[in-house]
Parts: sequence; structure tokens; C-alpha cells
Amino acid sequence: MAKVIIRTSLGDIRVRLYDETPQHRDNFLKLAREGFYNGTIFHRVIKNFMIQGGDPQSKDAPMGKQLGAGDVGYTIPAEFVYPQYFHKKGALAAARTGDEVNPERRSSGCQFYIVTGEVYSAGKLTQLEKQMSQQQIQNIFNDLVVANRSKILDLRKQRDNAGLMQLQEELEKQTYAKARELGEPKFTAEQREAYTTVGGTPFLDNNYTVFGEVEEGLEVADAIQQVKTVSGDRPAEDIKMISVEVVEE
Repeated sequence: MAKVIIRTSLGDIRVRLYDETPQHRDNFLKLAREGFYNGTIFHRVIKNFMIQGGDPQSKDAPMGKQLGAGDVGYTIPAEFVYPQYFHKKGALAAARTGDEVNPERRSSGCQFYIVTGEVYSAGKLTQLEKQMSQQQIQNIFNDLVVANRSKILDLRKQRDNAGLMQLQEELEKQTYAKARELGEPKFTAEQREAYTTVGGTPFLDNNYTVFGEVEEGLEVADAIQQVKTVSGDRPAEDIKMISVEVVEE
């Protein structure tokens, strides 16, 4: 089981990488061995949410420089192992671009975040389940639209409004049939226990790849999330990753 130490200017964070997400695990190990992360900063820090780093453009970046768009020229296919792995406090997950430009929810090849999150009440989790159900329906429909994109474009070119309406009705039927097949999203007992005690960010579940978790140094992540930030959620004083070292494979 692979383990890595992220040495920061505020202390060390030891993380365990999941074998069930092999592409993300192997990529993170590769970048760590190459020294890719050394000197980068946690460029996006939001209290009670997460701390994000891994942008290569953040090395020695002057204050005021827009960060968050840096990459390594490739993305990684989503590896959702849900609900086994979820966004509890301390989860290590891959950042990515939004669904509108990334419907497959592929991960950034280098940027990652560590969840700090917040504690939720049981009632709030139930409310979130209803929102997740609505989001699931929207995601299914969006996927069907992408799959039928060429047909939709052809109907638009032909100005066949009746055909478009018929296709929309058919896609809606398929959407609700698929939703019934999948069942309504529900948090597991393990998720409810975690989210109502240590906390996390449950609204990100099954949308971003969780590929590891903090084993030691969660207090360092907590310290990072508390720092003063400026525009773009960047810390007012840089919090550097001095090194990211592979300690076990």
C-alpha cells in the first residue's frame, strides 16, 4: 500500500493512496518521484471545505497571479470507488474542470485537494440526499444529450422542432428509467457516521475521484485552512510543499 509524505511549510501530512484507484495512485507516485510538487503551493484554501495544490504555475508565483489552470498536459479517467471511498475529512481527491467542458469527469493530471469540510446534522444529510437525487437525474440526462449530440445537431440544422421535441421526450423517458434502475442516492451508515462526527464535503461525492486519505498530520491541513486568504482563495502568505516523498509502496 503506497504512502507519501507531503512536507509543507506548516508541517508534514502523511497520506495513504488507495490500490482501488491505480491510475491516480501511480500518477501521484510518478510525480512525487520526479519532484514535480516540490516548491508548489497550496494555491486555493477555503475554510471548512478543502485545501488545493499541485498547480505547476504556482512555483514562485507572484502574489496576484491567477492560479489554478496549470496542468501536465493530460488528464486521468475518473476512478470512482463509491460509496467505499467518499469525501470525509482527510480525504485526498483529484481536482478537475467542470462538467460542462468535462462530462466524463476526468481528473487533473496533477492538481489535488485534501478535504477539511464541516460536520453535518442528520437532517442536513437527508436534505442533501434529495438534492443528490435531482443531480443524478440531471447527470443522466446530460450524459444522454452528449451521446445523442450528432442527432441533435442534425435536427437543429434541419430546423426540425417537432423532431427535437420528440427526441427530448424520449431522452427524458430514458433518464427516469435509468434513475429508477439506479435507485435514489442514499448515504451509507459509514458515511452518515463520518459526516456527523468528523465531517467532510458530502456534496462532492461520486463527482470527483477520491484516491487516498490522510493518515497523520490532519492538524496540519486544519492549520492551512485557517490561514488568511486573498483574491482567488490564495493564502496571503505562501504555504509551500517543500517536498512530496514516497515512503512506502
